[in-house]
Amino acid sequence: MLNRVNRVVVIGAGFVGSSYAFALLNQGITEELVLIDLNKEKAEGDAMDLNHGLPFAPSHTKIWYGDYSECGEADIVVITAGANQKPGETRLDLVEKNTKIFKGIVEEIMASGFNGIFLVATNPVDILTYAVWKFSGFPKERVIGSGTILDTARFRFLLGDYFDIDTRNVHAYIIGEHGDTELPVWSNADIAGTAISKWAESKDGFRQEELDQIFMNVRDAAYHIIEKKGATYYGIAMGLVRLTKAILQNENSVLTVSAYLDGEYGQKDLYIGVPAVVNRDGVREIVELELSEEEQQKFTHSVDVLKKTMNSVFPAGK
Repeated sequence: MLNRVNRVVVIGAGFVGSSYAFALLNQGITEELVLIDLNKEKAEGDAMDLNHGLPFAPSHTKIWYGDYSECGEADIVVITAGANQKPGETRLDLVEKNTKIFKGIVEEIMASGFNGIFLVATNPVDILTYAVWKFSGFPKERVIGSGTILDTARFRFLLGDYFDIDTRNVHAYIIGEHGDTELPVWSNADIAGTAISKWAESKDGFRQEELDQIFMNVRDAAYHIIEKKGATYYGIAMGLVRLTKAILQNENSVLTVSAYLDGEYGQKDLYIGVPAVVNRDGVREIVELELSEEEQQKFTHSVDVLKKTMNSVFPAGK
C-alpha cells in the first residue's frame, strides 16, 4: 500500500506565491506542489525553474503548474493572488477589489471537491480570510489567514537585535489587524522567561522611547519595504511555510494567525490576528492572552476598525 502524499496548491505565482514555493522546496515540506496563476506562462516558468533546483533540495518534491481541478486532491490551498498594495495605499484600501477576485477563486476551488485547509495571505488578510470562510462554507477551523505571523516575526527580530539575543529565544506577540491598528502585547513579552521590562531595566542607557520605536518599525515595516523595493515577499513566504509545516506535521504549534473569534477576547464574527494552536485539523484552539487594560482597549479598537471596513462587503448580520 502506497503512503499518502501531501499536496499543496498555490493560487497566485506573483512575488509572494513564487517566494513561498521556493522556500517550501528548500525545506522539503511537501511531496507535491502545484502552481496556478492566470498567467499560465509565469506558472509554467516557475515550475520549470523550481524543478531544475531539485538536485539541491533536501527531499524530492513533484512540482508542476496546473488548474483548479488539481485542488480536489490538495491538503492545503494557499491563496496569494489578488491586487497588490501600492505605495501610499493601506491594506484596507484593497478590500473591495480583492473580495471580488476571491469570490471567483473560491468558487473554482470548491468546484474541484477540495476538502483540505485554506491558507490566505492576500491583503487585507483578515477580511479576505473571512471572505474565504463565507464563500467556501468551510468550518472556521479550516480557514486560516497569515494574520500577524510576519508582524510577530518582525517584532521578535527587532527585540532580539536590540537586546543582542537570538531572535528564536524572544517570545513576544503582535495581535490585532494585520495593519495600522495592530498592537504589541508588552505585558506578555519575555526572553528566556524573564519579562522584557526586566531586560530593559538592565540595559545601559535604556529609554522607553526605544521600545516604542521598535513597535513603530514593526507596524510600518511594509510601507518602508514597499517604498524601497516595491513589495514584501520573503518574510511572509517563510511565515507561510512555517504555517504549512505546522499543519502537515501536526505540530500543535502556537502561531499568530488570522483566526475566527467566537467569544474569545470578548469578540465575535471576525477573523483577526491572535495566537492559536495549529495542527493537521487547522486551528485547534485560540490562545487567550491576559491583556492589560490598555492592550484590551487597543485590541477592541482594532476589531472595530476591521468590522467597519468589513461592512462595505459583508454588512453586519448578513
